[in-house]
Amino acid sequence: MASQVLVAANRGPLSYALAADGTLSARRGGGGLVSGLSAALAEQPEALWICAALSDADREAVRQGVSEPGVRMLEIDPTVYDDAYNGIANSVLWFTHHHLYDVPREPVFDAGFRRRWASYVSYNRTFAAALAEEAAEGACVLVQDYHLALVPGQLRELRPDLRIAHFTHTPWASPEYLDMLPQDIRSELTWGMLGADRLGFHTWSWASAFIGGAETEDEIGLAWGALPGGDRRRGVQHQRSGSALRFTDVDVYPLGVDGDDLRALAHRPVVDDKLAGLRAEVGDRMTIVRVDRTELSKNILRGLLAYRELLTVHPEWRGRVVHLASAYPSRQDLEVYRSYTAAVSSLAAEINAEFGTPDWQPVLVSVEDDFARSLAAYRMADVALVNPVRDGMNLVAKEIPVVSEAGCALVLSTGAGAYEELRRDALTVNPYDVSETAAALHTALSMPPEERADRTKRLAAAATALPPAAWFTAQLAGLGPAGQLP
Repeated sequence: MASQVLVAANRGPLSYALAADGTLSARRGGGGLVSGLSAALAEQPEALWICAALSDADREAVRQGVSEPGVRMLEIDPTVYDDAYNGIANSVLWFTHHHLYDVPREPVFDAGFRRRWASYVSYNRTFAAALAEEAAEGACVLVQDYHLALVPGQLRELRPDLRIAHFTHTPWASPEYLDMLPQDIRSELTWGMLGADRLGFHTWSWASAFIGGAETEDEIGLAWGALPGGDRRRGVQHQRSGSALRFTDVDVYPLGVDGDDLRALAHRPVVDDKLAGLRAEVGDRMTIVRVDRTELSKNILRGLLAYRELLTVHPEWRGRVVHLASAYPSRQDLEVYRSYTAAVSSLAAEINAEFGTPDWQPVLVSVEDDFARSLAAYRMADVALVNPVRDGMNLVAKEIPVVSEAGCALVLSTGAGAYEELRRDALTVNPYDVSETAAALHTALSMPPEERADRTKRLAAAATALPPAAWFTAQLAGLGPAGQLP
C-alpha cells in the first residue's frame, strides 16, 4: 500500500543479526538521528522509513524478504555504498561542511574522486527510485542529512506531485568552503537540495550559509515571500532551463530532547549501577563531563589541553575534580580518525601521568559506546564541556542539563549548533582558545550552587522546547503544495 508519509535516511530504525544457524533477528538501531526519528515516527504509524542495508545480515534480510512493519531496506552494492558513504559523504561532504580540511594538503579532486562521486549519485538515485515507488499521490517525503543531498532533485524529476523536505543535521559549508568543490559538483549538490519544497537546518547560521552559497549559482535568487496574514518566509527562488519557476523555503528546526523520556532512561537500574561505579571512582570530587564520538569536529584534544591548563594555572583544583570523558571511537576505517582517537588516549594518559597521585586520577576516559555510562555521567555532572569547532546541533549540550541531578554549568563553544539557543545561560568560549576554555572551566567549577541550579533550569527548558516528535511534526506542517511560489 502506498504511503502518505515517508522518511529516507542512510541508517534505519533497526538492524539485523545473523545467527550461526542462519536465523535473522531484528534489534533497534543506534545513533542520535535514529533515536530522534524513531520517537517522532511513533506518532505516524502509517509512515514508511526507507534506509540502506548496512551489514551482511541486513543484506541477507533483504534477500530473504524479511522486513519489519514501516521499514524498507535497500540492498546497495557494497563497493558503491563504501564509495558513497566513506568516500564522499564522510570524507568530502562532512569535511567540507565542518571546515575540517588540512588545506595545504586537502582536498584533492582527481579521477578517483570522480569515480566515488558517481557512486554517490547512484546511491542517492536508489533512494529516489524507492521513494517514488512507495509514495502515494501527493505524499510528504522527509529526506535526512548530507548522505542524501541529491535525492530531492532526483525525486522531483520522478514524482513532481510529491511534497519534499530535506533536513541537514550538520552545518552547511560557507561559500568559501563550497568553492573548494569542483564547479559542476557544487552545482549538482545545490540543485539536488533545491529539488525540495522545504529545506531545514538546526540554526539560522547554517540556513544562511546554504542561501549564501546557492546565490552564486545561475538562475537562483534569494527571495522573501509574503504569506497569508502578512508573515514572511525565507527561501530561494530558482528556475533551471526548460523548467518552471520554483520556490524552496528555507527554515530552522532546532532539534531538542524529550525531557521525560531522557530522564526515564537515565533512571533505569542499569544506569543506577553505572552511577554507583562512577561515584566509587570519583568520590566526593567535582566532575567535568563530556560525551562525544572521537570525531574531528568535536574538539576533544583542545578540551583536554584546557583541562591540563586548568590544573596548571589553578593548582587548587588538583585532587578536587575529575574529568569524565566518554570519547568512543568513530569511523575507524578512516586513518585520520584512527590517528585522532589514538591522540585523545595519549593526551589523557599524559595528563594523568603529570598530575595524578596514588589516590587521584585526573581524567577517566571511556572509549566504549556505553549509553548507560554516559547517562550516569550526565546525572553526576557539575560541569558539562561541549566545545566543538563546528557542529550541527550537538545534543549533548541539551541532554546533560536535563539529566544533571545537582545542576551543571555548561561550557559551550560558539561552534556548537546549540550555541544560538543556550548561550545566554552557558559560559561561552572560542573553540580554538584553550586558555579561555580553561578559565571558563575554573568559573564553572567555582559557580555558587544556587546560580548553577538556576542556569540549569533555564538550559533544560530551552533544550526541551522542540522535542523530536514536535520537530518532525513542524516539518510536516511546513510542507505546503509542492513548489508553491510565495
